[in-house]
Parts: sequence; C-alpha cells; structure tokens
Amino acid sequence: MDQGSGAGPHRARGCLGAPSCGARAPGAPWARFSAWLECVCVVTFDLELGQALELVYPSDFQLTDKEKSSICYLSFPDSHSGCLGDTQFCFRIRQCGGQRRPWHTDDRHCDSGAPVSLQREPAHYFGYVYFRQVKDSSVKRGYFQKPWALQSLVLVSRLPFVRLFQALLSLVAPEYFDKLAPCLEAVCNEIDQWPAPVPGQTLNLPVMGVVLQVHIPSSADKPESGPPKQCSHKNLLPAPVVLTSVHELDLFRCFRPVLAHVQLLWELMLLGEPLLVLAPSPAVSSEMVLALTSCLQPLKFCCDYRPYFTVHDSEFKEFTTRTQAPPSVVLGVTNPFFIKTLQHWPHVLRIGEPKMPGDLPKQIKLKKPSRLKTLDTKPGLYTAYTTYLHRDKALLRRLLKEHYMASLMPLQKSITPWKTPPQIHPFRQDDFLRSLERSGPQLTCLLKGDWLGLYRRFFKSPHFDGWYRQRHKEMAQKLEALHLEAICEANLEIWMQDKSEVEVVDLVLKLRERLVRAQGHQLPVKEATLKRARLYIETVVGSLPKDLQSVSWDGAVTQPLLPSGVRWSCQMPEALASELPASSRPALTTA
Repeated sequence: MDQGSGAGPHRARGCLGAPSCGARAPGAPWARFSAWLECVCVVTFDLELGQALELVYPSDFQLTDKEKSSICYLSFPDSHSGCLGDTQFCFRIRQCGGQRRPWHTDDRHCDSGAPVSLQREPAHYFGYVYFRQVKDSSVKRGYFQKPWALQSLVLVSRLPFVRLFQALLSLVAPEYFDKLAPCLEAVCNEIDQWPAPVPGQTLNLPVMGVVLQVHIPSSADKPESGPPKQCSHKNLLPAPVVLTSVHELDLFRCFRPVLAHVQLLWELMLLGEPLLVLAPSPAVSSEMVLALTSCLQPLKFCCDYRPYFTVHDSEFKEFTTRTQAPPSVVLGVTNPFFIKTLQHWPHVLRIGEPKMPGDLPKQIKLKKPSRLKTLDTKPGLYTAYTTYLHRDKALLRRLLKEHYMASLMPLQKSITPWKTPPQIHPFRQDDFLRSLERSGPQLTCLLKGDWLGLYRRFFKSPHFDGWYRQRHKEMAQKLEALHLEAICEANLEIWMQDKSEVEVVDLVLKLRERLVRAQGHQLPVKEATLKRARLYIETVVGSLPKDLQSVSWDGAVTQPLLPSGVRWSCQMPEALASELPASSRPALTTA
C-alpha cells in the first residue's frame, strides 16, 4: 500500500472454475446477475506479499492483468490514510482491451430509458469497496509490523448506482468477513434472481433476509417525483427497506467544507477544467469527486474522473506528465505526494480532516496556486480562476432552460408522410449568442455577470459536445417518430390508387423498418401508433398480388419479387438509399 513499497498485486488464489470469454446469453447462468454487476472481488493485503486478488466471482468473468492490478491497489487506503475499522468508498478504472462482453438487448433497453448521466459505462468499471482493518492475533508482531488484518470486498459494475451498492455492501460485507466464500456464493445467487434495472420501475431486491426497495430513475421522471412508495405485497417478508435513491449523494454533507466555493467549483466542472482533490481518506475523496461530477446533472459529465486514484495506477504517468497541458480529469487522491507531482495543475482542492457530525466545518480559503509548494500544504482551494458569474444556488437549473436548441427542430407541419423527414437545423454558436438577448437567463435571473463569456468557454468543453450530441439524437428520434405518426394518420387507400407496386413495396419496407426501431424502444412512439402501423402493413400487403403477399415481411428485410421483371439490386429500403451518395445507392434494374 505504501508509495514506493515495491509490493505488487499477486494472482488470484481462489477463482472458482476456469475463466472463459464471451457474452452471457439472456437465458445463461448469471445473465440476470450481469445486468447489475460484472463480478465480485475479494482482495487481501499481506505484509510480505502485498495485495492479492483472492477471489473473483462468478468465476467465468475474465479480468486482464492490468485490471486486476488496478483493483488490487485501489481496494485499499494508502499508507497516508488512517482508516481503522470499516470504511466504504469507490473507484473508477478504464476497461482494458476493449469491450469484451457485448451488451444484451435488455441492457440497451435499460439504457434507452435512463437519464444520460445514469446510463451504464461502456468503457469503465466502477469499483464499490467495503474495506475492513481489524486486529489479527495470527500476525507476528515485528519492529515495523502491526497485528492488523486488511481485506476488501469489491463490487465491480458499470452502473453508477453508488447509494444502492453501498447499501448492498453494508449488508453483505460484515457477513462475508465472518462466513467467507459460502456466504458470497449465496448472495450472488440471490442477485442472479433480481429483475433487470428497467428505468421507471420500482423494484424489490431480496438479499440476506432483507428486501431493498428502489426506484430505477427514468428520463421521464419528474424532479418532484420523490422517493418510491412502499408497495404492499402479501408474501413479502420482512417489510422492505426503502432507498430514497440509487445514486444521489447528500450534496450538502459532501460540500460542507467548500460551501463558500460551490459556484466556482461548479464552473470548473462545467468547463471541463482539470481538478485535483486531496482528501484525508478514500471515502472523503470519492464522495467529493462524485458530488462534483454529479452537480452538472441532468448534463452528463463527459470528462474523465477518478473518485480514488493512487500512484500505483497504470495511468499515473498519463495524468502526471508535464510535457503537455493537464488532461480534463477530476482526480481524487489521499497521498500528499500528488501535491508535489501536480504542482503545474491550475486547480487543487485540499480538504482537511472531517469534523464531528452536526458541526459545520470551517470553510476552506481561496488561495493562489503559487502557495502550493510543500507536502504539508494547508486545506484550501488553490486556483487563479475568476468566476464568470456570482454565486447562486439555482444557477444550474436556470442555465439548462434553453430555448435556442428547441428552435432547431423542424416544425411539425413540415413533416409529410410521403416525403423524407426534414433535417434538423445546424447549431450555430453566433445565432445562439444573439438569441440570449431576448431569451437568455439574465432576463429571469437577478444574477449579473459575463454570461456570454461563460457560454463561449462552455462551447469549448467536452460537456457541451456531449450535451449537444445527446440532444441531437433525441430530436432525430422524435422527428422520425413524428414521421411515423404522420404516415399512420394518412389515408393509405387514396394514396395507393395511382401508385405502382414498386412504390407500395417501398412503403411496406419503410414502415416495417420504423416499426422495428420503435418496438426496440429506439423511438418515442405511443403504443396506439405501433398498432396502427402494424394494421397499415397488413392492409398494404393485402393489396399486393398473391406472389408478393406470400413473402415474409417479418424480421429482417428480405428481397421481394417485384413485378414486370423489376428487382432490387441490393437489400436496402429506398428511403435509406436516397440518403447515400449517388455512386453507392442501390438502383432499380430490370431483368
């Protein structure tokens, strides 16, 4: 655990079964488990051998050597953290070697309805840690040795459900430390029976004789919806423990030492500025980093962030290099060594020891970076940054109420059933800035400041790019859904009177393609519209000659037999082909 100790992680000693690669089919063992967790790890620390990955469960989940090393080092507080007894924290690591387990259809369905900030990570793992340090009489006392047993239970997941997994660990970890592997296997089997985390649903999750009741957030949830209501189940014993949220931290508690600078920190997060958070323990470090990155919601934090980071991390050199500007990352650390290593970073937040519960700690002071020189640097926010706006707790909510993006959406009256949907207008920064004069936040907010300057900086940050891409995707799906509704509301019988069989077949293919997308929850379409689309397909197919009616229109698009010797040169709907360059379009040819 010491920086420079030279002790490296060792191979897992107790992996059950032989590891194997590949995705778990929906009906395969551990398929439901993998909807929540990738695996559970047990890590121990030996005074002679260092960190050791004792167990990975289920045993068919395969980690690379680099991932194992990261999990081993990040599962323990470093030697500068005085963590005794039990403590919980979390870390986030980059997945190595690409995505090895393709997501199931259920995974995509869950993500499609979840807020963008709560969708599962495609390239990172979260590690939720329960660390225990207790006296161990079996350890011989040496001159430098202390008779302590150190062990961590780690839940590895792609889901940012920190509150849920911390609650789960608080139930499971104490039992595991007493009963070891049999207890862990039983818990994993229980999790494998849980329903999938579908957004918008309130679920009862039984584990170790306790039922956790949680509401999975949905993008359709209203801010005032509140915690889930307790459900009455006749056979549900004992009464469920209701979690008010699966992910939300107590932001007031997390920000207590920096309340005077929340506005400044929020601007740093919004603009994607690099920030080092030096805290007295991994628990404080991870909570502060998660609180900072979550304060942009409903925007997704699109920069990198590490709730807990150590000098042994495989990306240490990447983040500490002085040959280029600091990366857009929020690093949570506990080792003062980073103060010296990252002196060139423009923003450093050092948090002091936590005060007694209930006491409002003394607010840290704003200090110049030039005073950040020694390892014993006092608590403070070291930055030369000048805020664009004055402090206001409601700033984020008002800032996100923009009217310009909605103006890029084509008018609904311009959508006609027999033409390709109109394109979304491009985002032009100059037009947006001009729109602030008549609809900017300064009209409804008493807060004064350089709003235009803040927006111009925001345009250059990764968060604007992530927000814009997501909004553009949502608008494109809405536009396609409106086009499908327009087709379903049109009078098909009149339209088909003067149309050739080729045009009618093209309409079926177009309808079928949109219906498949809508049924896969990729389009926001009402069920009544889906039923009408199915009925229209049956009506149109019924009007075709017998030989075309016998063609299977379900599933993948097939190559139908067209009349008068006409055939498709490739299997692609005409509506899609029209969007390709002329040189690559499929053409209608005659035999």
